[in-house]
Amino acid sequence: MFSFPRNVWLLGWVSLATDSATEAIYPLLPYFLTHVLRAGAVSLGIVEGAAEAVNSILKIASGRMADRAPRKRPLVLFGYSVSSIARPFIAITTTWTQVFAVRVLDRVGKGVRGAPRDVMLAAVTPPGRRGAVFGFHRAMDNLGAVAGPLLATSFLYFYPDRYRALFGLTIVPGALAIALILLVREAPRGAEVHGAGVHGAEVDGAGVPGAGGHVAPLHLAPGTVHPAPLHPAPRVFVLFMIVLTIFTLGNSTDAFLLLKLTDAAGTAKYIPAMWAALNFVKAVISVVGGSWSDRIGRKQVIGLGWLVYAIVYAGFAFTSSLGALFAWLLVYGFYFGFAEGTEKALVADLAPAESRGTAFGIYTAVQGVGALAASVIFGVVWTAYGTAAAFGLGAALALLATGLLFIIVR
Repeated sequence: MFSFPRNVWLLGWVSLATDSATEAIYPLLPYFLTHVLRAGAVSLGIVEGAAEAVNSILKIASGRMADRAPRKRPLVLFGYSVSSIARPFIAITTTWTQVFAVRVLDRVGKGVRGAPRDVMLAAVTPPGRRGAVFGFHRAMDNLGAVAGPLLATSFLYFYPDRYRALFGLTIVPGALAIALILLVREAPRGAEVHGAGVHGAEVDGAGVPGAGGHVAPLHLAPGTVHPAPLHPAPRVFVLFMIVLTIFTLGNSTDAFLLLKLTDAAGTAKYIPAMWAALNFVKAVISVVGGSWSDRIGRKQVIGLGWLVYAIVYAGFAFTSSLGALFAWLLVYGFYFGFAEGTEKALVADLAPAESRGTAFGIYTAVQGVGALAASVIFGVVWTAYGTAAAFGLGAALALLATGLLFIIVR
């Protein structure tokens, strides 16, 4: 981990700062929408589902731009800047439609930055370490998601019900994230790492291991083109996207888990602390899951994560006590740790280097469109048939997708 390239660490800290701002707000949104602004479960599903759909669909365009653009950092900088500026405006919203607008704008920024950032990470990492690098990046994301809710809980302890002031203060970590992006040095186009370093030497996009383990400049002859480390596998990629679509149709916004926790607790005061505990589990398991996927295979680790998801949703379907729900929430962190970074590593493996941005864009678009449909359906089922039916549906689709992953994705 300490031998990771400089850009991997910088982009990790950027994600940590950004997630600390986002996750200080996110666990409070279900309560803010349903109790302060008096919106319902369907409105919550529309807000969060549409926000994630916009985020993911935009990643197709940003992925194509990342493939064509000689420099990825301007796209990354623009995306983080849009989110950091938009996010604090939730502090002055008075209706759920205004929250909808701010959340969508926030996710526009995420949609623009995600694919080019992932391309930058893949470009400086040899194939044999991609699982570890993407797992590490998810861990930094999740550490930010621990810090943000803990700070929110501390703030609300001293200033109860001051939600709007808390939302406004998220501009501080957002500004820090933008400053860190300016320190990222982008490698020349075509200077991609295709093999492991020598004796553990650091390899980044601007160099290759030299004598004595030092990194020497990488000189490319005019017209030199490095072959992709893996052959394109469009059929396997398409099959994986089909299976992922089925899983995602049951993967509604986590705001519904938070809403059930809030209802069981009777207050939102300590919900951010519970959310922080979840993200701590995610951070630890992301490193483990990514490393496992490098050793035992991506599909096995993804399938394990999806199985955990199905078990947790079944637990939420048939549990009502706060203690048991919190325990299931912690187990939920294993799903993220096993699946999130590993899915990205698999996409990087299946896509040729010259179209990797597009592949990441398609991957996140599938997630986003599915999340919108899943969140709206979940809200409707919650309202019409209750929480058990809604969570049970998510569990069933996750089990179906897990079986298909091992049957048709070969």
